[in-house]
Amino acid sequence: MAPRRTQSSGSLWKVSIRITAEAEEALIAAVTETFGQPPSIYADTEKHTTTASIFLPAFTGQHRSDLRSVLANIRAAGLNIGSGRILARRIARENWAESWKRHFKPLEISSRLLVLPSWSKRKPKRGQVVVILDPGLSFGTGHHPTTAFCLEQVAALSGASKRQSLFDIGTGTGILSIAAVKLGYSLVKAFDFDPDAVRVAKQNAAANRVRFSISQQDLTKLPVRSHEQFTVVCANLIYDLLIQERRCILDRLKAGGTLVLAGILKEQFVGVRCAYEELGMILVQQRMAGEWRSGAFCRRTSSKNCAV
Repeated sequence: MAPRRTQSSGSLWKVSIRITAEAEEALIAAVTETFGQPPSIYADTEKHTTTASIFLPAFTGQHRSDLRSVLANIRAAGLNIGSGRILARRIARENWAESWKRHFKPLEISSRLLVLPSWSKRKPKRGQVVVILDPGLSFGTGHHPTTAFCLEQVAALSGASKRQSLFDIGTGTGILSIAAVKLGYSLVKAFDFDPDAVRVAKQNAAANRVRFSISQQDLTKLPVRSHEQFTVVCANLIYDLLIQERRCILDRLKAGGTLVLAGILKEQFVGVRCAYEELGMILVQQRMAGEWRSGAFCRRTSSKNCAV
């Protein structure tokens, strides 16, 4: 029996779906389209499970049916969704707010970078810049291992040159670009296919009092050749896009620059690595966390100049 519909202003429904990392990107896209909001994602790297959650003022039988259809479509596309279990429970609105505070703790990326929610009282270390980012608006808070790897690379490369620049492909919350500006990158440009992500990134940039170029773009429609190149290019994207658009991505990278690729399932990483090595790149650093594997690359002929 479906939960009884409630219009109470004092409660919300927390609806969670347990899936595999393989189905994560597809679920985010489908849930965002169906419910008009991106789910929050919690990845348990020890148990190799992923939980996607949305918060609704009411949860009806139709909502459950919609979620089942979403999962069925993802499964029909050939992706393993795991248990696909749907859990729904009513929570007080004040408990919802407090649950974010318990779940999203300060995240120290390095001695140079600290990511904090707005309610945190933690003080940064000497020389450490702070990025303020609250969860729940869009994916990309830094807690996901793929985002964390990209942040680590952006921070590590910030001291390599006074003229570092970043091209942030698929910016999400804008966290990488915000961090880059605060770390002293001289030029930062970001884009995302999702207009809601662009809006959120602009809000987060304003909250952090930084400015950089943010636009809505479709990577597949960008020209392969670009007159503008960057010392660091970050692409936290799905496997298909990383492979299909590799020439377009690489043409934005300066000689001696660093390419950071993330959002890759561990079984897909070899394919990505080979595809980019065929175009003259060499893997200089990698990280595996649970189901995810990320890597930093430089051009083979100039890898000795790559500051990673």
